[in-house]
Amino acid sequence: MSRSASLGVALILPAALLAQTPTRSVPPSGFDPARLHRIDTWMQGYVDSNEVGGAVGLVLRDGRVAYQHAVGWSDKESGRRMTPDALFRIASQTKAVTTAALLTLVEEGRVSVDDPVSKYIPAFTHTTVAVKTDTGLAIVPAKRAITIRDLLTHTSGIATGLDPLVARAYAAKGLGPAAGDWWYFADKDEPICTTMERLATLPFQAQPGERWLYGYSIDVLACVAERASGMPLDELIRSRITGPLKMNDTYFYVPQAAAARLVTVYASDSTNHAVRAVAGSHGQGDYVTGPRKSFSGGAGLISTAADYARFLEMIREGGQLDGVRILAPHTVDLMTHNQVRMLYDTSGARGFGFGFETTERYGGDAMTSVGSSHWGGAYGSVYYIDPVERLVIVFMQNQLPTHTDIRDKFVTMVYQALVN
Repeated sequence: MSRSASLGVALILPAALLAQTPTRSVPPSGFDPARLHRIDTWMQGYVDSNEVGGAVGLVLRDGRVAYQHAVGWSDKESGRRMTPDALFRIASQTKAVTTAALLTLVEEGRVSVDDPVSKYIPAFTHTTVAVKTDTGLAIVPAKRAITIRDLLTHTSGIATGLDPLVARAYAAKGLGPAAGDWWYFADKDEPICTTMERLATLPFQAQPGERWLYGYSIDVLACVAERASGMPLDELIRSRITGPLKMNDTYFYVPQAAAARLVTVYASDSTNHAVRAVAGSHGQGDYVTGPRKSFSGGAGLISTAADYARFLEMIREGGQLDGVRILAPHTVDLMTHNQVRMLYDTSGARGFGFGFETTERYGGDAMTSVGSSHWGGAYGSVYYIDPVERLVIVFMQNQLPTHTDIRDKFVTMVYQALVN
């Protein structure tokens, strides 16, 4: 949808509302059209200065499109313009989808969040932790078993494997420094469970439950989901999440018929200009021609802004969308409420639920309301669910690494346009 079309949605005013607002015309979506148009110009500025290659912004309020705009290039070198239906590598935005799929199994009684991971992956029966000592590195046994809850909240002690204490050991197993930017699995010619069984032999970086650490937890969770459901993760997600929600443009690997809509990855160079990224794990990735065997629950999905917004709108609506129920409202509450006390943010401004960062204090995360949930992806994407303002916000770009502030400022630009 073009900018003018998106504004057209916002400008349809019932007569009763017009009668109540004689001095100022406020769209029923609550957004000021002139302030929304400000976002268009602002986004274009990043393209004109060559800070970003291209991007798509999408905002829903009450499930209706309040703003949608595509800017820049899907592939600058070939002259392919960015479009609203462009396919993006969403990296860690995958985590919330995997979490939701696993929680459908919890609702069926196949999994308990307090189950030990070893119930599904025996290699996790005896795990170890790397500890820095005066003489170097010590490997000690874990004090207790890692649980599904630990994976869901990133309190398993499993990090990225990039710490110098363990980096060499992880690299030897094809993880950490040897896996692109540690999270990359699209080139692996093996199922995710095979990789996670290998991970289990390595020392982790904290005791279970003692710290919040970002890392491979949700890829381990993906293997648990496969074992508990008896199906590959792509089939589980398709049958439980993307299929029922009619997210027809969300995949682990892009079908050849849709490959032309996959945007090119750009990278911020030393002058903060966008240049075409290299091939392989640090750039374009193997999402079209790769082995198609590893379904990374932590970072593997491809999607569009509109598709991912449907998933987020389901969460905002308490687990259902368009008459299709995916999760129970209480299950969604577990996802969107802080489950880790002060482990994520000692200031108390933010928390972490099952799959989402949560806003615990106004001002703790941009202008989002208390109770909002969000996360993003390594390629520069970000999303928010604001239940107070009834908003879903999605910003998509594929730039790795990205040194611009566009995704953070996009959220501010959305809220500055919200006037009612």
